[in-house]
Amino acid sequence: MLVNLSAAVTADGYMDDNTPERLTISTPEDMAEVYRLRTGHDAILVGAETLRRDNPALLLRDPEARRRRAERGLRPDLTKVTVTASGKLDPSLRFFTEGDAEHYVFSTVRLPELDRVATVIRSDAPSARAIVTELEKRGIRRLFVEGGARILRLFLEEGMADTLRLAVNPAMTLGEGRGGAHFAFDAPGKPCIRSRFGGMEVSTWQLKPDTAADDLRFLRMAVDESRKCVPCATSYCVGAVVVTSDGSVFTGRTHETSATHHAEQEAIAKALAAGARLRGASIYSSMEPCSKRASEPESCTELILRHGFAHVAFALYEPDCFVACRGALTLRESGVDVRHCPELAGEVRAANAHLWR
Repeated sequence: MLVNLSAAVTADGYMDDNTPERLTISTPEDMAEVYRLRTGHDAILVGAETLRRDNPALLLRDPEARRRRAERGLRPDLTKVTVTASGKLDPSLRFFTEGDAEHYVFSTVRLPELDRVATVIRSDAPSARAIVTELEKRGIRRLFVEGGARILRLFLEEGMADTLRLAVNPAMTLGEGRGGAHFAFDAPGKPCIRSRFGGMEVSTWQLKPDTAADDLRFLRMAVDESRKCVPCATSYCVGAVVVTSDGSVFTGRTHETSATHHAEQEAIAKALAAGARLRGASIYSSMEPCSKRASEPESCTELILRHGFAHVAFALYEPDCFVACRGALTLRESGVDVRHCPELAGEVRAANAHLWR
């Protein structure tokens, strides 16, 4: 998933003041640009405090963008997402009542009062990693996060943001006496584009490298490997590719040399046999790496972590045919950069058609 953050602050770094009324920081020109950026996403996320304070509708305002979504069989508005720790969300908020969109609420408590207006996803402590993983499983590929400050920091601290757009209004200051939530950011050494919209000074940081082209290239190799598998009623046909820091490439597929080996094991074994250094390497698997094994002492997720892989990409989340898998989330929780590339998911399903019959 591509995760883009967006925020507007005063010259002294405040996102709002300490009054109950909504504070408008962006100029009309900058707000128009934010609306334009929304159109390039599948979902929009704000924190529950922002909903309670500002009561935004978070609509997709571009008629052409709404038409294009309808042509693709999607609902006209972006999927709306929020996160709450207290559970204090009124179902009459504009977030729920205006527009035509799906709604997801990540919550630490049960919220039966929202059953008719949203899908509530329970978690003991919602994390950015868990939010991204759950939304990916529901078909979200591009997420636009608009705050507030606590939510922005959550994504930044967990390393789950690809870009951050920070718009500063140099003509507006609040001071400690009037200022509310404060948000400051800088990333020395990260690529940054500076621009202006109606007097707003905008900085956009690229926080992660764009790996999309390489991910698709090597995942196509992995899918090709999966097609060489002999179908089996008790396992998936999976292909994997290991790419080391020096560019060496090793492939593997399910049961290639052993009736208990998964594709990732096979590719890693070849790399180790060749004396390759795996710390910092990338692994590409047609399916999410497993997180639980009965036939081997460690799962593919544990194997990937033990060898210090830095980057993992896969095409299809593992279905619940055999076990409930949490490979992607476990890898993310361990600091690995994980990319889901659903463009090839249909081909992976086709390679495993024997399991769906």
